[in-house]
Amino acid sequence: MTNSWNDVQYTDCALIMGANPAENHPISFRWLTKAKENGGKIVSVDPRYTRTSSMSDIYAPLRSGTDIAFIGGMIKYALENNLYHKEYVAKYTNASFIVKESYKFEDGLFSGYIADKRSYDKTQWAVEKDAEGNPVKDATLEHPRSVFQLMKKHYSRYDVDTVVKVTGTPKEDLLKVYEAFCATGEVGKAGTILYAMGTTQHTVGTQNVRAFAIIQLLLGNIGVPGGGLNAMRGESNVQGSTDFGLLYGNLTGYLNAPSSKVPENATLAGHLEKETPKTGYWSNKPKFIVSLLKAWYGPNAHAENEFGYQYLPKGNKNYSHINLFKAMYDGTIEGAFLFGTNPVVGGPNVGKEKEALGSLKWLVAIDLWETESAAFWQEEAGNDPSKVNTEVFLLPACSSYEKEGSVSNSSRWMQYRWQAIKPLGESKADLEIVNEFATRIKALYKNESGPAAAPINALYWKFGEGHHPDIDLVCKEINGYDVNTGKLIAGFGNLKDDGSTCSGNWIYCGFYPEEGKNRAKNRDKKDTGMSLYLNWSYAWPMNRRILYNRASCDPSGVPYNKEKAVVWYDAVQGKWTGVDVPDFVATRKPGDAGFEDPFIMMNDGVGGLYAPTLNDGPFPEHYEPFESPTKNLFSTQEINPTIQLFDGEFNKRGFKADFPIVATTYRVSEHWQSGTMTRNQAWLSELVPHMYIEMSEELAKEKGIKNKDEVIVSSARGEVKAYAMVTKRFKPHKIDGKVVHQIGMPWHFGYKGIATGETANRLTPHIGDANTTIPEYKAFLCDVRSSNLL
Repeated sequence: MTNSWNDVQYTDCALIMGANPAENHPISFRWLTKAKENGGKIVSVDPRYTRTSSMSDIYAPLRSGTDIAFIGGMIKYALENNLYHKEYVAKYTNASFIVKESYKFEDGLFSGYIADKRSYDKTQWAVEKDAEGNPVKDATLEHPRSVFQLMKKHYSRYDVDTVVKVTGTPKEDLLKVYEAFCATGEVGKAGTILYAMGTTQHTVGTQNVRAFAIIQLLLGNIGVPGGGLNAMRGESNVQGSTDFGLLYGNLTGYLNAPSSKVPENATLAGHLEKETPKTGYWSNKPKFIVSLLKAWYGPNAHAENEFGYQYLPKGNKNYSHINLFKAMYDGTIEGAFLFGTNPVVGGPNVGKEKEALGSLKWLVAIDLWETESAAFWQEEAGNDPSKVNTEVFLLPACSSYEKEGSVSNSSRWMQYRWQAIKPLGESKADLEIVNEFATRIKALYKNESGPAAAPINALYWKFGEGHHPDIDLVCKEINGYDVNTGKLIAGFGNLKDDGSTCSGNWIYCGFYPEEGKNRAKNRDKKDTGMSLYLNWSYAWPMNRRILYNRASCDPSGVPYNKEKAVVWYDAVQGKWTGVDVPDFVATRKPGDAGFEDPFIMMNDGVGGLYAPTLNDGPFPEHYEPFESPTKNLFSTQEINPTIQLFDGEFNKRGFKADFPIVATTYRVSEHWQSGTMTRNQAWLSELVPHMYIEMSEELAKEKGIKNKDEVIVSSARGEVKAYAMVTKRFKPHKIDGKVVHQIGMPWHFGYKGIATGETANRLTPHIGDANTTIPEYKAFLCDVRSSNLL
């Protein structure tokens, strides 16, 4: 989230797409309720009329997989009706940048497409630079190759009538949404966009978010209170886990992991040169990387050995979820650890993922209960145990109430949680399990040499004696300290690239600035202004609650909305002040270089309406999902031309002739994730005891299905049985003049626990986003029939 949960109450309009916070993030809805009480509007755009929709001022349905068409039409609407924030766009975005003549767009493809590699030569999308290497600009935004004019041209094709044909959204509902949200482009107004997995779990998931970012930049809604682009996380520490290197291409703090495919990565100097831009705050990246290496390898990291850089693995493949399971399926990966994850329920195309686990030599499952993935080899799972050669180890983990440590919520707030009860039985905290792995493995390699032993022996693992590590020492390493004096680092601005400082995660440097002051433990309830509560927990970076808050003021430093001001320039003091921590150098004055550059993490200091670094294009473009009930009305390119395609049995593809119905997966309040925790709770299992599908009254009538009938849902990957839940919450879509039905399925069920049922992800495909490879759970094709027809 660029803002925070508390900040939502200050919005004039909340656009909720790809999310259902009333059911899936219920505590968040108190802030949306406050927004309504303050006169703000709530807009819900969703294929299904959800409980969020019932609390909204405006509801608009759309077909799953058409978000870019919907927002592309909004971009055109804002531009044509002069509803964008003109000063903000001109000063704070790259709208004025001139793009090279090599950039083109024709029939769904940007210039530089390499068909046999399913990729682009992105150099053709570069912007013009002057002799000093700065972008060439046209402040009037009139130049035909300015980003602004190219954007207008790109989205001129997204007229309302075409958008309606693609999305299935009734025209009157579409225009209500456009009018309500684009009204936040007025100076002093603010609109927020809230999204979740309904946005990201598509083959165009990254570009869905980019489309949101573009409309927010056009309306001047980034960096302002009540604004922002806010991702709602599905569990308490998703933000924290991604911050700490969960993503396959990242080290901690969103530092790119080195890949052997990049020649420069052969040395630390080459890696730093490749990774470090000349401008923007990322120009400090060498300080963060070297300090991280010092945290991991301690005294074994020094200038003579490139600070241990060669100990880092340098893979050359895509290690996303789908690719990992393909490697297991093919026998390339022989063993796996599953920490609190249950892919036999939660992964895509789970029939093949279960087979992939059967190709392993060993599997270690670490969880509170025996999950479907830990028990994949049992008869209950449809296997003959005598024919499964995988050796499975189940390690009992303890719950969050049985351990202590920090979590970081959606607001980027790092909050400490103390242990409530002792762990049951022999269960252990994840931290303790990892500590045991590390210490035992280091002991095994202690007297060995060679390339396999070197990184293990070099690993600096000093977190106290005994089985359970000293969490305070872990916290201090995360924050960072001077390696010579042991003194804690006050903030990441003090990190060095000479090996004199360490920090396990640079974005958290500052949460523990001195002895006895762990700011994650702060619980001061006093409102320090605009409900930011600066003394409650710690928000990275440097306790800033609204990212890019410089953009909440005009170029001279005066807030666009003085009644909701969070930072401003104080000419008397000669510095910035306010109720939030300025997200920039607070001593910059009008006329100083960079004074008008609020987006400090961007190389050019401005927001990116144009993003020439993404795999599938600098502007979001609508492509149909991998499985679609209709042709693409915007071009002849049916699917995203840069997605990775998996062939054969691992990823069978369905077509509308056999599977005419759109399906999506969703969550319910009573169950959580793959159901491992909630389906082992009697009360929650009683509340939602059965797997079901939700379908419209019209589709039920067409299929001869009644409420509570047992039905069979089929896709190209397989079939599942479920009960029919016939509701008014789904309505047929009118897509290009034809009726298209859509159903929804909760994805929480499996064959373990109290409440059991067949798994929705038996039906979803092995296909992912072109940038992140996140699976496309939210839009695939199926058919439905009554089980009485067998």
